[in-house]
Amino acid sequence: MTDFPQDSVLVLVEVSPSGQVQKSAAGLIGAAAGVGTPVALVVTAPGLGQAAAEQAAAYGAGTVLIAESADVTTKLSTPAVDALVAAAAKIQPELVLVSNSIEGRDVAARYAARTRSALAVDAIAIARDEEGVVASHSVYGGAYLVDSAASAGTLVATVRQGAIDARAEAAPLAAQVLEVAAGSAPAATITSIDEAVIVSGRPELRGAAKVVSGGRGLGSTEQFELVNELADVLGAAVGASRAAVDAGYVPTSYQVGQTGVSVSPQLYIALGISGAIQHRAGMQTSKTIVAINKDDDAPIFAVSDFGIVGDVFTVVPQLIAALKARKA
Repeated sequence: MTDFPQDSVLVLVEVSPSGQVQKSAAGLIGAAAGVGTPVALVVTAPGLGQAAAEQAAAYGAGTVLIAESADVTTKLSTPAVDALVAAAAKIQPELVLVSNSIEGRDVAARYAARTRSALAVDAIAIARDEEGVVASHSVYGGAYLVDSAASAGTLVATVRQGAIDARAEAAPLAAQVLEVAAGSAPAATITSIDEAVIVSGRPELRGAAKVVSGGRGLGSTEQFELVNELADVLGAAVGASRAAVDAGYVPTSYQVGQTGVSVSPQLYIALGISGAIQHRAGMQTSKTIVAINKDDDAPIFAVSDFGIVGDVFTVVPQLIAALKARKA
């Protein structure tokens, strides 16, 4: 039986149905390494665990627990929860980290309820003080930063994708097969899985290092193309305000904000976005925010590091030309 360090942090690594480790794993393992010793858990369909474990080790998890189950493709969330329960019983971690994705939030909540653990959702930082592990959150539309901690027992925290810059060094893999007893908790049944293959040269919005977003100020679907052009020059993901989505300029999947995707990129550029509080709630933790808007009273300027008061259709083409000239 392997002895695990007392400061072990259990990290649930998200894996796609095809066995690909999601990019969020790098930030989760980096956060774990900052407060303890990362121990990763990969839950996959039979035959896919070893490859996923190798990817987790490349992100810095030296010890990886592998839980393979056919239920992964037939039951929603519960196989991961059952595996977390088994892993936690083995490791006795002070902290469990899960990605703040749709599935991650579901798994974390189920696990916390089942084990009566404290749950901290959408953390943007993980640290340790003299009393233990602390999770930091941006709340009330980004108006306040607050800390949360477990008064007793294990803290379960979901971490916003892209919020953690720290990265752990790759570690030699020490993989262990985790025996998981089938749980009796009711679960939704998965009848089929169709992985959508999106052919795009742009990074995925959630977790992207650079994001260019457009608002209703763009005026139309055709003029929103300006956002796409700037994003392509920068190698950035494309986002949008709720107003732009409601106007039909782009699909709902582009929406950044309280009712959309929360992002924390290194660079966030807002074009023609006024900066309603629900939008700021989803991007205010970005490391550098640049806003371009012709209204000098637009709320977006209050949270921007750099602001340009001007017409996006005048400023942005000049910016694109300058960026292309630098690349030439």
